[in-house]
Amino acid sequence: MQIIYNIAAILLVIIALPIFVIRTMREDGFWERFKQSFGLLPPHILDPVAKKNCIWVHAASVGEIVAASPLIKEFRKEFPKKPILVSVVTNNGYAMAKRIVKDADSIIYFPLDLPWLSSGVVRKVMPSVFLPVETELWPNFLKAARKYKIPVMMVNGRISDKSVRRYHHLRGVLKDMIGTVSKFCMQSEIDAQYIGQLGAPPELVTVTGNTKFDQTYTDITENEKKILREEMGLANCEMILLAGSTHNGEEEVIFKSFSRIRERFPKVKLIIAPRNIMRADEIVDLAQHYHFRASKRTALKEKLTNQHDIVILDTIGELGKIYGVGDIVYVGGSLVSHGGHNILEPAAHGKAIIVGPNMFNFKDTYALFSARKACLTVKNAEDLTQAVLRLLEQPEAKKAMEDETLSIVRENQGASRKSAVILREVLEEYKRKSTVHNINKSDDIIENIQSYLYKLVHGETKGVIANIFMMVLYFFSFIYCQLLDLKLAFYRWGLLKQYKLDCHVISLGNITVGGTGKTPTAQRLAVAIRDMGYKVVILNRGYRAKWKGEVGVVSDGEKIYMSATEAGDEAFLLAKNLPKVPVLIGADRAVTGQYAVEQLHADVVILDDGYQHWRLVRDLDILLIDAINIFGNNYMLPRGTLREPLNHLNRADVCLLTKVDQAAPDACNIIKNTVKKYNEKALIVTSVHSPKYFVEVADWYKGASTHITSIDSLRGKKVTAVSAIGNPASFEQTINDVGAQVIESVRFADHHDYTMAEMQIIMDNAIESGSEALIITEKDLVKIPSEFIHSSRDLPVYVLSMEIGFIDGYHEFIQLIETSLKNKKR
Repeated sequence: MQIIYNIAAILLVIIALPIFVIRTMREDGFWERFKQSFGLLPPHILDPVAKKNCIWVHAASVGEIVAASPLIKEFRKEFPKKPILVSVVTNNGYAMAKRIVKDADSIIYFPLDLPWLSSGVVRKVMPSVFLPVETELWPNFLKAARKYKIPVMMVNGRISDKSVRRYHHLRGVLKDMIGTVSKFCMQSEIDAQYIGQLGAPPELVTVTGNTKFDQTYTDITENEKKILREEMGLANCEMILLAGSTHNGEEEVIFKSFSRIRERFPKVKLIIAPRNIMRADEIVDLAQHYHFRASKRTALKEKLTNQHDIVILDTIGELGKIYGVGDIVYVGGSLVSHGGHNILEPAAHGKAIIVGPNMFNFKDTYALFSARKACLTVKNAEDLTQAVLRLLEQPEAKKAMEDETLSIVRENQGASRKSAVILREVLEEYKRKSTVHNINKSDDIIENIQSYLYKLVHGETKGVIANIFMMVLYFFSFIYCQLLDLKLAFYRWGLLKQYKLDCHVISLGNITVGGTGKTPTAQRLAVAIRDMGYKVVILNRGYRAKWKGEVGVVSDGEKIYMSATEAGDEAFLLAKNLPKVPVLIGADRAVTGQYAVEQLHADVVILDDGYQHWRLVRDLDILLIDAINIFGNNYMLPRGTLREPLNHLNRADVCLLTKVDQAAPDACNIIKNTVKKYNEKALIVTSVHSPKYFVEVADWYKGASTHITSIDSLRGKKVTAVSAIGNPASFEQTINDVGAQVIESVRFADHHDYTMAEMQIIMDNAIESGSEALIITEKDLVKIPSEFIHSSRDLPVYVLSMEIGFIDGYHEFIQLIETSLKNKKR
């Protein structure tokens, strides 16, 4: 179907070439339109917008430009740093855009919908979004949008009965066009139903209202009205009738009616604004036939006179304001079969409005105004005469119509603001799906695999292949579980040797994969034991550390010897936040533990992430359990996220439930009951991760204690959350809980090493989304390049500092540690 469409489009262009040549000779500005329509844009016209993630608004002609003007104002408010490109099809639309659209960075003619033209222009511009106004859907252009992954959002959408029938003939092409649009913002419920009939998914369709209710370019002061009346030689007339957007065949009706009206009100004058201003001379001649003196608006500008009965408006873009001059307004295209024109421009001025019966192009607006008696319908010259005479003879009836018209306009304003808000949502959703997650391709692959596996193991992926894969995972989980039990049994039977240190050993770890808050818990535990008077050393395995060797001294408690890259993010963060507590890294905690005893005189060593490190004998095992994720999906790796079977809970002396404030209502009870099932002796303690303060990243390296920012300081601010941790959702929830608004979420694989380019892209995206700051975790902070941290940045980057707060069982927990330490000392 696309091939047939393309052949037809090319043939139509070839057939129309002679007409183009004639119009080029007759119409000023048509040559420029002709060139741009074929992609021959003037030099530098795209410089303000090309490849700058601009917003591209396409409005075909004058009516669409009027609808687009309030939208563009709202887009400028919502996205102050995004350039805006406006495209039009007609000369009148171009002139109107130049006159009333002040917030556009560039205005061009839309390319003809030929395959190579559409793709070429889209490639030059590469906008962040394309916004067709009303029904401007073009197959080849939308195909190019799909090719370059540009989201499309219909704004002020309007579908006529005729359009529904016409689009249905496109079949396969229609399906592709509709499938390209990310959101349909329609004027009315009927328009929403029509776009649904054409195939738009209901969840993508919303009714925002008509943006023409929001237009302000027609606003006019009393002084401006006086000047316009004087310019048109109408200063002393008693009443002005105005016929706007008239078509061939309507002027005769209007002149017949005007003749009758002048018999009763001889000082009434008439303004006629033909839809096609090239008919102005024709209408002047027609007026003479009815014995009226008519003058064109352009002629009156050169020679001021009041010796005329009728003014013919032969200028582009003035009608909107001149509606404010009229006292009674007839809106054309409605006494003929054209389908009418929009009555909202005269309505914005609070005018008494008259139309013919053919208003099917604006059915909803017409129905609204008619139902509330703010619009009169006439069928012929006699009806028009009687309607105007009644309004002239009964000022109270005219005033009631005017008041009701203004009430309707005020009640229906706000469509442009709604559209701007929806546009932000569309762009944010699109970024989440594409730009942000594609910053680093390898991370994207990892994330896609992780996402698929997560859905698979949680039963969200169905099908034959998924079932086969699940069986494979079950098999490996069974093998892994048996090997794990066998290894633990070998340690218990003495077949594998365990080492015992001459100090107190505490392990801190979890039974599932993913973040449970080990690092802040290790910090809190180390400080508590240090403050009891014991020499504490933390043993970390140095995950993803560049340093290789048996024992790595990250910190001796006085000085930090390794960078985050050398030590790994967790070990470096522990060293940074724990003065007077040495931090060692090494895969074999028996070796690093021996070093801690012999060289650092440790009284206590804490095995960070050591619940599965059975090589070392422990005096106390503290098991962390995430109250948000509980026990994953209760299956062993790789079928699930458990590192050990749940019956291995029996080794824990303390089960510390973390993040209980963010957990589901029954989560804590489920965890407690499960623990008691396998371990009745374990002490159960509950805790929360509480935010302490924010600190700008550069200040964090200088000393957080002297450069902190209160939690309340970001309340109500729009922020971007950046994380490469095991549980990013919990981090983002915490930010929202302190009152900041996460409008952008950037997630990487756990322990990701950030690059300068990635951080710059994240910063640029945050600025475009309207964020006022970036917020990261302490764990991420140590992986961000120092040149970014200490560079000049457009937005502040804050690290959220967290602390462990205990709810139940804290005193028993501390007492258990003290008792264990004293017993060891004996």
